[in-house]
Parts: sequence; C-alpha cells; structure tokens
Amino acid sequence: MSESVAPAVVDLLGVLAYAELLAFDRMAADARLAPDLRRRAMLSEMAAREIDNYCRLAERLRQLGVDPEAAMQPFVPALHEYHEQTDPKDWLEALTKAYVGDGLADDFYREIAAFLRSPDRELVLDVLHESRFSEFAAEEIRSAIAADPRVANRLSMWARRLTGEALSQAQRVAADRAELIGLIAAEVGDQAGLMALFKRLTTDHTARMTAVGLNN
Repeated sequence: MSESVAPAVVDLLGVLAYAELLAFDRMAADARLAPDLRRRAMLSEMAAREIDNYCRLAERLRQLGVDPEAAMQPFVPALHEYHEQTDPKDWLEALTKAYVGDGLADDFYREIAAFLRSPDRELVLDVLHESRFSEFAAEEIRSAIAADPRVANRLSMWARRLTGEALSQAQRVAADRAELIGLIAAEVGDQAGLMALFKRLTTDHTARMTAVGLNN
C-alpha cells in the first residue's frame, strides 16, 4: 500500500464502493418504474450520483495501493443478497427502499466516519446521500399516503422487511469481517458505548419512518 492504512479502513471503503456501484445499477432500473418523466429524471440523477461516488471511492482505494475489485469482493454476496431479497415491485416501493434503506445505511456509515482520520472521514461523509434526494422520496411517500391512507400500511410492512433484511446481511458481514467490526468496538470502548450507538441508529430510523407517516 502506498499509505499506511488499517485493514478496517480498506474494508469500509470497499463495502461503500460496492454499495454505490450496486445502488447505481438498481436505481437506474427502478427509474423505469416512475409514473412520469420528471420523477424518472430525479431517480436517474440519484443513480448518477451513486456512480460518481463509486468512482471517488475506487480512486481512493487505488491511492492506498489497493485494487478496488479486491476490496469490494468480500461484500458482494451480502449486498447482492440484500438487493435480491428487496426488489421493489412498484414506484412507491422503490422510493421507500431509497428513503428507508439508504437512510439506515447512511446513519451507520456516518457513525463510523467519526472514527476515521482525514481524508477518509471527509470522503465517507461526502458520499452519503444528498438531503434533497431524501426529501424528494419523503414527499412522494407522504403525498401517496395522503391520497390513499391504505398505502401507509403496505409501505410500513415493506419498510420493516427492508430493515430486517439489512440487519440480517449486516450480521453476515460482521461475522466475516472482524476487522471492520473491531474498528467500531475499539472506538466505542465498551458494551455501553456500543448500545448507545445502536440506540442512536434506532432513534434516527424511527424518526425517519414517522416523518413520512409510516409505522415503525
């Protein structure tokens, strides 16, 4: 490696890079579910941001002397399985996946970024999803529920499925990549610190669901 870097940092950049690459593929496909061109363009723009983020993360890995494909490979099964198990059937499911799934992931990566040194801390924070995309998805979901309150129950169930599948695959990664989990454990210090971290994640997730009228 051209810089001294911990394996956990390579793992974090690797999982983020593959997440961005796969998100590009999925969002580009989901854009076809949009009911009109304006909405299709917005989701396509979100997809374009994902591939730009992937390129930045891959370049950072190269700067560290790491092959991006090698760094991403350990995370292919878990992330691929998550997306296979959460393939949206319609526009609202696609938006809920972007809003809930990406939001949960962003909260987690934001917590980890606090443990990193520059420039990796700033890079991780910068590749998280833009607030305007989250706001767009949230407004679409709220509007759909206002038009038909029955939508709330369907999307709430879908959101719970997304969350459950995300946690399942996160546990799979944790079992396989001890260095990445070790980074978190070393920084939070003890069981109380780890519980506090998960409490923050849960609180943020609950607030996100409530903000659009979904039941946690």
